[in-house]
Amino acid sequence: MLKESSVSKTLSRHGIDVTVVEQAVKASHAALGRRQKGDGHWVFELEADATIPSEYVLLGHFLDRIDTALEQKIGVYLRRIQGDHGGWPLYQDGRFDLSASVKAYFALKMIGDDVDAPHMRRARAAILQHGGAERSNVFTRIQLALYGEVPWDAVPVMPVELMLLPRKAFFSIWNMSYWSRTVIAPLLILAAYKPLALNPRGVHVQELFKRPPARIKDWIRGPYRSVWGRVFTYLDKALRPIVPHIPRSLHEKAIREAVRFIEKRLSGGGLGAIYPSMANVLMMYRVLGVPDDDPRVVQAWEAVQGLLVEKEDEAYCQPCVSPVWDTALSGLAMLEASSGAGAVQPAETKAALEKAAAWLRDRQILDVKGDWAINAPDLRPGGWAFQYENDYYPDVDDTAVVGMLLHRIDPEKNRVAIERAREWIIGMQSSNGGWGAFDIDNDLEALNHIPFSDHGALLDPPTVDVSARCISFLSQLGHPEDIGVIRKGLDYIRSEQEESGSWFGRWGTNYIYGTWSVLCALNIAGVSHDDPMVQRAVAWLESVQNEDGGWGEDCASYEGAPQGVYKTSLPTQTAWATLGLMAVGRRDSEAVQRGMAYLAQQQDEQGEWHEAPYNAVGFPKVFYLRYHGYKQFFPLMALSRYRNLTSSNSGQVEFGF
Repeated sequence: MLKESSVSKTLSRHGIDVTVVEQAVKASHAALGRRQKGDGHWVFELEADATIPSEYVLLGHFLDRIDTALEQKIGVYLRRIQGDHGGWPLYQDGRFDLSASVKAYFALKMIGDDVDAPHMRRARAAILQHGGAERSNVFTRIQLALYGEVPWDAVPVMPVELMLLPRKAFFSIWNMSYWSRTVIAPLLILAAYKPLALNPRGVHVQELFKRPPARIKDWIRGPYRSVWGRVFTYLDKALRPIVPHIPRSLHEKAIREAVRFIEKRLSGGGLGAIYPSMANVLMMYRVLGVPDDDPRVVQAWEAVQGLLVEKEDEAYCQPCVSPVWDTALSGLAMLEASSGAGAVQPAETKAALEKAAAWLRDRQILDVKGDWAINAPDLRPGGWAFQYENDYYPDVDDTAVVGMLLHRIDPEKNRVAIERAREWIIGMQSSNGGWGAFDIDNDLEALNHIPFSDHGALLDPPTVDVSARCISFLSQLGHPEDIGVIRKGLDYIRSEQEESGSWFGRWGTNYIYGTWSVLCALNIAGVSHDDPMVQRAVAWLESVQNEDGGWGEDCASYEGAPQGVYKTSLPTQTAWATLGLMAVGRRDSEAVQRGMAYLAQQQDEQGEWHEAPYNAVGFPKVFYLRYHGYKQFFPLMALSRYRNLTSSNSGQVEFGF
């Protein structure tokens, strides 16, 4: 924390002490600058729940590629994040999650933990109390089937022949999201061969079942989210006796098509550059008899190893890496700090940001028509992916944020990159005016009710937060010919406002994130600060501010908990809230003043902030994320924005972020 003398003067009778803000900005700017890599980019840890490190352990035992020392460190991590309820949650202090707990227990037993150890007894009791492993989700039952713990009847029917269906077919993989497509393609081959893990230590977890798996007949059952769920369950039952009789020639053709699909998209980043796809590819190659020294397997294995975070006493596996996103956001924060009357090291920062811009330009995808092109065949590529390498799957959120940064750094030097990004984003707008993350009109909602999609996240429909970023980018560029695109996007956003006045945050936690994103977009797009939509959002943000001046929101808000509420304030969400309020002219409001004071008080002597709770989401109710960089660059952005608005004596934000 700041020294007591600084804290005591943070708020004066006229508001926050600007000297304190200046000190906080300088310290944070230096801290973030130290984290920049030599080639110009930033990358922070991206942490999920127990699921991914547990699956990494299981993968090693499936392949008999076991690193005992690494496993021991993963064991330390898994034991540390075990919840008081005995199992494992999906985020910090979250409720018990059955599927995550089954995988974590299985992994710890693989690692060598005694089943009679207190933490294992507690976990087992909690799992059985919640229905046993037989009630875990589809992806967990697939893992169990790979080890022979459950029959393959426990898994929904997913014939590999799906790979042959055309785009217009209801069950076509092209109607699914990018992450579903890349996970399913190798998984279909695994389901076709029904392999058994090598499991060299002979570890099994039958003690986690309330009934012997061989006797269970109701693997595919509700609760159903709609009548479609019941229809598809009947269809699953009807298909089971048919699938074994599909002509062998057709079956083999489908397997070849799956392999072709996968290998076309393989790169140094792995298939889709996300762990589940990458792990499935490794198991697929083993099943197909491809040796471990084959270049394809070597590349796939190295991609998985690149996700590991190994520390002195513990380790975990990330779901993916986030260098493009981290670089763009860090760059915007550093740029804000080095601008205005109180600019921090403007010359040095300019040089650092030019390196970041060059690094980003090199990663713009200009010559690969990814899966998005199935719905936009005439659109030129021009986006950025989230990861180091994932050319088939750029996303519009990263592209918009990178575009805004490049435009602010040097619009002329970056002109070609910006124009290609603009062209691509305009072409990726969905028919309802919004933008999805990776695809256009990927919203065939009935697919979310098939038995395989018990997680309800098979699709990538337009979302408000991504759409807001696209509007911000296009509005910042200011091309008159884009007004119609922007207006259509604004109409979509207006239609999505919650009754409370907030907006849902699909990719960040949650309503605070969504509301901040929208207010920035409305401002730069020229929507009046007096618009009732803006007024309602401001009133909501101010209503959920905490007594200490900060804001916080629980990931449980995705599960029905109150919006914008948490047991404590958090630097990341305080930054989002204050940035949103400042975007619509509330710089001098008491809410913003108190928010700035909170951020200054929470900063440590090294210029950084600390928070343990998760701040983002992969799939609501299923998979949550903790971006370790958020607590560093967003508070810097907010404090710098406040300082710049104060020094210019203006309440107007000129940029859309």
